[in-house]
Amino acid sequence: MKKIVMFDGEIETQQYFTYRMREEFERLGHEVYTFNLSKTGESLTGLMRFVEKGNTALVCFNFHGITPGDIFWQDGEWFWDAVECICYNIVVDHPFYYHRFLEAAPKRYVHISIDRKHDAYMRKYFPDKLRIPFLPLAGTEYRREGYLPIRERKVDIVFTGNYSPLYKFDKYINRLGDEYEAFYRGILAELLERPEQTLEDVAERHIRREIPEVTEEELKETMSNLIFLDLYARSYVRGKAVQVLADAGLKVAVYGSEWGELPCKHPENIINGQGVDSETCLQKISEAKISLNVMPWFKDGAHDRVFNTLLNGALLVSDDSIYLREILRDGENCILFNLENIEQMPERVKALLADEEKMQQMVDRGYETAKTAHTWAHRADFLSDLIEDGVMDDVWK
Repeated sequence: MKKIVMFDGEIETQQYFTYRMREEFERLGHEVYTFNLSKTGESLTGLMRFVEKGNTALVCFNFHGITPGDIFWQDGEWFWDAVECICYNIVVDHPFYYHRFLEAAPKRYVHISIDRKHDAYMRKYFPDKLRIPFLPLAGTEYRREGYLPIRERKVDIVFTGNYSPLYKFDKYINRLGDEYEAFYRGILAELLERPEQTLEDVAERHIRREIPEVTEEELKETMSNLIFLDLYARSYVRGKAVQVLADAGLKVAVYGSEWGELPCKHPENIINGQGVDSETCLQKISEAKISLNVMPWFKDGAHDRVFNTLLNGALLVSDDSIYLREILRDGENCILFNLENIEQMPERVKALLADEEKMQQMVDRGYETAKTAHTWAHRADFLSDLIEDGVMDDVWK
């Protein structure tokens, strides 16, 4: 079987994904070398011994190991190209965060999107890049012996993730003067009023209204300069979801940074646990009756919180997406709400907290859904088949 190179030593969540995927690749029989990006000297020595030209694949998250200017890049040439290594990059954020990286990607680069709208963006602006159109993230079980029943869980609602106060985005929105501020706030107003839309679709309409003669290349360049609007929208809806629950009298345990700055009428209902690592997030989900998920503006994909919740026996309460509507059933194995009607969500939550038997039935069905199709084993099986069947190798022959 082909050898696989992976990376750790940078972002904790993606490192956690790497470890889970590595376990599954090794289960399948692959030799895996994990390059530690914080210990490059000793890792390089091991890598040179490990890599076998033409028989090694790279699997990474968010361009780890294929970032322009890093140690594998010299004078515009990639080490991975020299050893004929196909680079499978699972991108867990929107592609407009990575234009510079994409334009300098290795020759044998394969882009993997976790949202089908992200893939549509890649087709439009980076049609030359080879893609696997869609591979969602996956979940991990915390308790191997089985999840706690709802009746034994002491925490009503948990949310694992950071919050960014909206005022922190003002310096980006205001930086170019009143005219640009009005333009940016117009995009945000439409996006938040009709949140089923993607930022790129709304931004393109506003840009074309202002500059009818704008070219596709100019649009592409502009998109990469609007990421602060994406971060604003994500933080707004995340904060709103926690706020409406707290102000409805529900206790919400939050694990992440800056939740103390969330404006709400009843901050006493927000139990601030501060930031924790991925393993602790799983533990907290496994101890709660309900796990809240708010998408990072994924409109046709899923966050790993979705699958972590289902696999750890908490009831998933999440904003919806096209993809989630395909794989889940609102009211049967989860609660899906529309961001436009987020104010109605707390009443559904209250009703379920008063009916633990129904919650347990929904949780059990949700677990089966995730266990049969949405673990890291499923994702590793898919990628292993792709790596081994030689289809991608043929592209560059």
